Amino acid sequence: TLEDTTGPDLTACTVIDETIECGGTDNQTIADAWNAENMTALQSCGTDTCDVDPTNTVTSDYDFANLVSTCGASGTITVTYTVADDCGNTSQLTATLTLEDTTGPALLSTLDLPSSVICSNVPEVPQLDFEDTCSLNPVTIEFNETTTFTGEEEIYDIIWTWTATDDCGNENVITHTINVITENFTTPLEGEKCIEDGLIDLYDYLPEVSDNTIEWVAVTEGVTIIDGIFDPLEVELGDYVFTYTTLNNGCLNTFELTITIHDDCTVLPCGEDDLKISKAVTPNGDAYNEFFTVGGVEECGFIIDIKIFNRFGDIVYESRDYQNNWNGQSPSGSVGSAGRLPNGTYYYVIDIKDSGIKPLAGPLYLGTK
Repeated sequence: TLEDTTGPDLTACTVIDETIECGGTDNQTIADAWNAENMTALQSCGTDTCDVDPTNTVTSDYDFANLVSTCGASGTITVTYTVADDCGNTSQLTATLTLEDTTGPALLSTLDLPSSVICSNVPEVPQLDFEDTCSLNPVTIEFNETTTFTGEEEIYDIIWTWTATDDCGNENVITHTINVITENFTTPLEGEKCIEDGLIDLYDYLPEVSDNTIEWVAVTEGVTIIDGIFDPLEVELGDYVFTYTTLNNGCLNTFELTITIHDDCTVLPCGEDDLKISKAVTPNGDAYNEFFTVGGVEECGFIIDIKIFNRFGDIVYESRDYQNNWNGQSPSGSVGSAGRLPNGTYYYVIDIKDSGIKPLAGPLYLGTK
């Protein structure tokens, strides 16, 4: 009995382990062709001592549905090939096909953007479309804008970057740089505060949400601001100017803020209504209206300066730190000779220093009767 129980010798046979780039919808066509090529090669390959002119019968467990995915539509397929001789004896070989995705998404859009513009003509950011043949999900697109602008440049760059990422983490980065020539648009702002109202936050005066990483700049000399805070108690009454410059759609936008510091909210210990000013001076020795007096502010400690004018507008008496002691005398150096002034109507101007009260003026009668 001569029996054949040994399968074909496949030592000299080679099946193809192949790695190819993922082709999307072409993946199954590529895999089918690879499997058929291996099966054809094995039909005439190998030796069998009991069959001098063998034609092998080749079968496989190939099924594209057995693809083991690694990401997206890529992955691996391992196929076992069974080779049988005329007596039905078999031998086996295995082969692996790897579909890998190493290519980032392809740009479908046309990138038609200028390379140099003035700031008011910076174009809108376009929406770019990408495609990836090996992704099962939509491509992820991330946009980023950076700039070389720091606040003082007359020419700077805007850099736009789109990063498209597929299921396997492959990226396609598209970058475009626009050279920008600046223009500066100034927006005036105004505000006022009483000196006793406390710290002033300059950001409160901006007409839109501010980026308080940008610092205010004091135009008025000698003014200190910290993190946009201005302390009115450190300055005198008056106007103070500050600027705040932003990059708005490629252009510089400077907000110029003028704040008026006043003392209208100050409650004075003595006011104009408290004053009692003489209407007549009659130095006749009767102890009544002997002197021109400014009363009602004695406890305030104010310094009073006065000037007395005749009806022609000439100064007939003047005193700094007036002590309520004028009785109609005209000192030498004034209009006319020294001595008592004639009866009649005169006019006073009173300046109460550091009181917040405006200078007061009015008539008074001088007589000896």
